[in-house]
Amino acid sequence: MIFIEKNSTNPYHNLAAEEVILKNVAEDTVMLWINSPAVVLGKHQNAMAEVNHPFVREHDIPVLRRISGGGTVYHDAGNINLSIVTTVEQTDRMIDFVKFAAPIRQFLTVKGLNTSYYGKTNLGVNGRKFSGNAAHVFKKKVLHHGTILFDSNLAMLEKCLHPTPARITDKAVKSVRADIINLKERLPDISSTGEFVSQFKAFLLDYFDIQEQRTTSDYENQLIATLVKEKYSTPEWNYGYSPSYTYVKSGLWHHEEITLKLEVKKGIIVDLHLESKEISPVIHQKIRELFIQIPHHPQAIKQKLNLYGSPETETALSSDFLFNLLI
Repeated sequence: MIFIEKNSTNPYHNLAAEEVILKNVAEDTVMLWINSPAVVLGKHQNAMAEVNHPFVREHDIPVLRRISGGGTVYHDAGNINLSIVTTVEQTDRMIDFVKFAAPIRQFLTVKGLNTSYYGKTNLGVNGRKFSGNAAHVFKKKVLHHGTILFDSNLAMLEKCLHPTPARITDKAVKSVRADIINLKERLPDISSTGEFVSQFKAFLLDYFDIQEQRTTSDYENQLIATLVKEKYSTPEWNYGYSPSYTYVKSGLWHHEEITLKLEVKKGIIVDLHLESKEISPVIHQKIRELFIQIPHHPQAIKQKLNLYGSPETETALSSDFLFNLLI
């Protein structure tokens, strides 16, 4: 087993690096890494149902999708990510969260902190979650990875993961909300996230008897850059991979309720209706023509709204009102 040092805090780079290492590195690997602020969806989740899109857009926080399942998480400088890639011969027992979590739990036990399982895959302290974990299988290799909240901005986490009040009907995996805790509250002898990472890394090197440490090679970095460009930075992956869904949201326009209904397939709006006595058939049709067959994600909607123009009458809904309805 080798330790691969990941010095980048770019979330697009780091998610792509996990996939490249899983599929291209022969040795079993361990990685510790930190992202700049980002929201990371599970592979089978609906991006529009899990995230407060107006808030993350206002704060320039990207929304990405990873290759593993599970729920949505918030990353920042106070959250540590652990990735372990192993080769498994018994293909019926590839995913093992107990084995993956063992070094985390043992390290914290050494530090005087007792932990327990929070649900099937997560870890907690006294009933409060500090670690969420997921996995992805590729041939005879499996990637287990998870978060460790040490000094994360929990207020930002809560705001980012508080979805817009739309009614969304789908078959996507739903995140399970939990009472969370930063480990810094229980580890007063560790003064910073950097110190936690340093001590945990030393523990992992000993735990797995790791003799080799390296950074990603030039060739691996080329593969990572390509994967970022072609997959992890694209709306088609981050939003379009969402399952088909219906989306219903209401708002008040000049004291009258307007209800928007969308049908979305493969991330594309295939049908749109506005219900209101105040909207003329002409405006309704204009909005339908503008948005049907475009992707249902904030960037595409904002671009289309630039073509909508300013309302000429009070019954022509404003661009800001439409944007808030659509996301």
